[in-house]
Amino acid sequence: MNARLTRISTTPVKGLALAHPHEIRLERTGATDDRRFYLVDGGGHLVNRKRAPHLAWIGATLADGGSTLAIATPDAEPIEALVETDRPVETSFYGRAVRGRVVRGPFSEAISQAAGVELTLVRADQPGGGHDRGPAGAVSLVSIASLERLAAELAVTDLDARRFRMLFEVAGVEAHEEDGWVGRRISIGEAIVRLHALVGRCAVTTQDPDSGTSDLDTLRALGAYRADVPSEEPLPFGVWGSVETPGVVRVGDVVAPL
Repeated sequence: MNARLTRISTTPVKGLALAHPHEIRLERTGATDDRRFYLVDGGGHLVNRKRAPHLAWIGATLADGGSTLAIATPDAEPIEALVETDRPVETSFYGRAVRGRVVRGPFSEAISQAAGVELTLVRADQPGGGHDRGPAGAVSLVSIASLERLAAELAVTDLDARRFRMLFEVAGVEAHEEDGWVGRRISIGEAIVRLHALVGRCAVTTQDPDSGTSDLDTLRALGAYRADVPSEEPLPFGVWGSVETPGVVRVGDVVAPL
């Protein structure tokens, strides 16, 4: 096997457009500042692109050691300001309680206007808290060959991996070979991660990653050829895990089971 990392995808705000840095540092809580912020509705419920597809139009970046946040929307000037927080909140992430604080300033209004729904920006108290599974699931990975296999099932020539919002994309292995890495330790650059389980899929994967429009029935295709794959979550595609040894990871690094 000669597997190598081909792309890294992160965002400081859960649900917003992905960025693709050439290099990250993996801490035990995941990639630095990845998913440190998240969005809630007026009732305090977590909101992602299933409920607000136009979040795909919005980008975010963190600077100055995570103290400055910038938000870019299609129809307004970018907003950049220091991150200042207010009242504490607690949000359910699929049954897991996440504590954070509401972010002051113009960010919530700008995101709400672009997304077309009233939203509040929250900063998770703990790094890695904004991941679906918390720091224990801050690493996710899918192979290019798996994407190609699903593309064949969908009868399309190209399947954008951003639909699946995985931290890492890997080339040089067979389709779904990463399934066999569950329970194993994997070296990626300087870091070592342990993969715990397969990633179950939801309606976000049916959406075009740029427009937010639902245009591919990825769930039907996964159900047609992956329904019988043993998994704790339905319609599995890709794998998730945690960081055992922190380190720098770069595009082009070797990915190897240990």
